[in-house]
Amino acid sequence: MSSNTPNWFTTIACQNSGKKPLEIYMFIDPLCPECWALEPILKKLFIEYGRFFTIRHILSGRLATLNPGKQKVENIAQVWERTASRTGMSCDGNLWFENPISTPYSVSIAVKAAELQGKRLGNRYLRKLQELLFLEKQNISDEQVLIDCASSVGLDVDEFYRDLHSTSAAKAFQCDLKITSEMEVDQIPTLVFFNENIEDEGVKITGYYQYEMYVHIIQEMLGEEFLPQQPPSIEEFVCFFKFVASKEIAEVYNMTISEVEHEMKKLLLKQKVEQFPAKYGTFWRFIEEPNN
Repeated sequence: MSSNTPNWFTTIACQNSGKKPLEIYMFIDPLCPECWALEPILKKLFIEYGRFFTIRHILSGRLATLNPGKQKVENIAQVWERTASRTGMSCDGNLWFENPISTPYSVSIAVKAAELQGKRLGNRYLRKLQELLFLEKQNISDEQVLIDCASSVGLDVDEFYRDLHSTSAAKAFQCDLKITSEMEVDQIPTLVFFNENIEDEGVKITGYYQYEMYVHIIQEMLGEEFLPQQPPSIEEFVCFFKFVASKEIAEVYNMTISEVEHEMKKLLLKQKVEQFPAKYGTFWRFIEEPNN
């Protein structure tokens, strides 16, 4: 980490070092636009209440056997477009006509292979795959795309390649499918909140809800109301997450999209960020300062 790392990073690192009272199982599929649409809410939860919970991604395999015909392709493309329009998290349904996913199962295996190198790297790999899929219309089931993605997020590529073709990643994915079945999760995204008492049942929330719903569940499970932690500056936020949507910034800072664009143009002029227009909305990449 460079010397210009903001103090906020240190706070987050301290928060993530100890055991937390809640664990959230997030049942997702890398190809699911509704899961992608939850990203702004998850970022806000992480910043305001992340000191109380950890998230464990469980790959549900709901789309892993996808083998769409022409009619199904059109339906999927329409769902992507509607989801992007409704939620503000861009995804381009034309992928299914131009560069369709050939083997969805391999995407889930790749995510589990990445997770074998640590939870943090696994999460970064999943996010990068989603960006390649929803924004760049790449066939993320192509092995070379999976390997290039591993390299771009800092994974050991040789180890990743071995794990991709090993039984370890396949077994990890099968374990996720077993958990999905045992918890009777039949829709994605689904979040299941657990407290420290293993005897208590989890609280299951299926689908996409407003932010306040998730905060209410966290407060209820903690047994008291806690004030949200204040977010860092927008510059620190983009520095931490590296590549974010205007929608994500708007959610975290309770701003309108036009207010976000105004603030981000200031950072653009300072050459702190690069702008990436998407089919729906805008994304911003933090420009890393070269190490001395």
